[in-house]
Amino acid sequence: MSTAVATPARTGQVLADLIPASRVRDIALVAGGAALTGLAAQIAVPIPGSPVPVTGQTFAALLVGTTLGTRRGFLSLALYALAGVAGVPWFAGGTSGAAAVSFGYILGMILASAAVGALARRGADRNVWRMAGTMLIGEAIIYAVGVPYLAYAADMSLSAAVAAGLTPFLIGDAVKAALAMGLLPSAWKLTKR
Repeated sequence: MSTAVATPARTGQVLADLIPASRVRDIALVAGGAALTGLAAQIAVPIPGSPVPVTGQTFAALLVGTTLGTRRGFLSLALYALAGVAGVPWFAGGTSGAAAVSFGYILGMILASAAVGALARRGADRNVWRMAGTMLIGEAIIYAVGVPYLAYAADMSLSAAVAAGLTPFLIGDAVKAALAMGLLPSAWKLTKR
């Protein structure tokens, strides 16, 4: 009788790397991440006084980045953005195009998915507290692009854009971060790596 010892995941792995490598796998993961983000964007709740709704989109974008890694996460969110600009109605509330005042958040999600993917490759998705920091960094990147874009596109002052496009979302972002804090480290534990 042989006893197997669980070995820690190799440095540089993300959850998607546990699937046997192939070009087909990578294409499917990138397309699947874009589709997941598009589906999550359909969970949209309007916020009184804000042109930006609360959606599941940011949670999906950060989840895609951490599970797919830097390159695939970036490509997945870039595919999501490009397909939406081309007319696929999968932005918040079934919209498409680049004319929305909230399009800056989508651009921020592309950068954030790459950033959280890079952190996940360094093991940030395997511990609850590191995952919290990873989500905080990802959200900060999304807002760093989205809020100034909102101010410009909606012809608002920066303080008005912060009041309409950041402040109302902080509680929801805390809930999303808590979900990710439990989800990803638990997924690693289930793989016994």
